Amino acid sequence: MRLSLKPIEEQVMVITGASSGIGLATAEAAARAGARVLLVAREENDLRPIVARITAEGGTADAYAADVGDADALRAAAAHAAQRFGRIDTWINCAGVAIYGALRDTPDDEHTQLFRTNYFGTVHGCLAAIPHLQGGGALITVGSIAGDMPSPLMGAYAASKHAVHAYVDTLRMEVADAGLPISVTLVKPSGIDTPIAQHAANHAGGEAQVPPPVYDPALVAKTILACAVRPRRAITVGGVGRAETLFAAHFPGLFGKIAPKAAAAGFVDPDKPQPQPSNLFGSVRTGHVRSGEHHARAVSLYTAAARRPAITAVGLGIAASVGALIAVRRRA
Repeated sequence: MRLSLKPIEEQVMVITGASSGIGLATAEAAARAGARVLLVAREENDLRPIVARITAEGGTADAYAADVGDADALRAAAAHAAQRFGRIDTWINCAGVAIYGALRDTPDDEHTQLFRTNYFGTVHGCLAAIPHLQGGGALITVGSIAGDMPSPLMGAYAASKHAVHAYVDTLRMEVADAGLPISVTLVKPSGIDTPIAQHAANHAGGEAQVPPPVYDPALVAKTILACAVRPRRAITVGGVGRAETLFAAHFPGLFGKIAPKAAAAGFVDPDKPQPQPSNLFGSVRTGHVRSGEHHARAVSLYTAAARRPAITAVGLGIAASVGALIAVRRRA
C-alpha cells in the first residue's frame, strides 16, 4: 500500500458537523488554504450563510444537509461531493453532541440519540467515505480526551467517545490489512472553546461549562489539516488534556477520588441558566466557532511537537504529566 496525500490547496474535503465549533473552524481554515469544501450539517439553512461568507472571501465551498445518524443521507452527501467537485480526498467526521449529568439521571432517549450522533455518525461517515477514498486519501475522526478516561457528569459523552476510539482504531487495522491507501486518523481534543456546552442537554443544574484551561478551536483545525497531508494514527490536541489522560491511566485510584469533585466544581456554573433547547435532537444556535466565555489558549507546545514526526512528543508528554495532578486539583 503506497499512500500519498495531496497538499491542502489541491484537496476536496467533506466535513460533518460543519455548522459550528471545530467543524466550522476546520471548514473555514481549509477553504482559506485553498481546499474545495463540502460542509455537512443537519440543516442547509444553517450552512448557506457560511458558504456565502467563504465564497465572498475567495474560497470554494458547498453545503449539504444530512443527519449523520442517517447512513443513507451521508452516502448521498458523499455522492454529492464527488459529483460537485470530482472526487473526495479527505473526509472529516466532526459532528458531536453532549449530555451533562450523572449517568443514572440520563434519560434513555437522550442517551440513545447521543450515540446515534457521536458513535453511529462516525460509523456512517467512515463507511460513506471509504469507497470514495480508495484511490488514496485521509479519513479523519474527531474524538476526545474523554475517550481515554472516565468523565463524571459527562459519562454518556465519554462512553460514546470510548466507542469511537475503539471503532477507528480497529477500522485502521482493517483498512491497512485490506491494502487500501487510506490514512485513518483519530484527533483527540482537550477542552476546547466551542459552544458544545451551551448546546448540551443538561441535567446537572446551572449552565454547562468546558472547564479551564481551554484551547482555541483554531488549534484543532490546524491539527486536522496537518493530518490531511501527513498520515497520522492519532494525536491529542492540548498538553493539559494529554497530562490528564496519563494521570487517569497511571493513577486510577487517585483520579477516581478527585475527578467527581473536579467535575462538580468545573463542569457547571450554578449562577447561569442553561440555554434551551439543546442541539441533541435538532439544530440550534449555529454559526459560532467559539463559546465567547473563555480566553482560550492558541498554542500547545505538546501538539506542535506531536505534529512533527521528526520531533518526539514523548518527552513533552512526560513533562506534562508532572502537571496533571495540579491541573486536576485546580478543577477541584
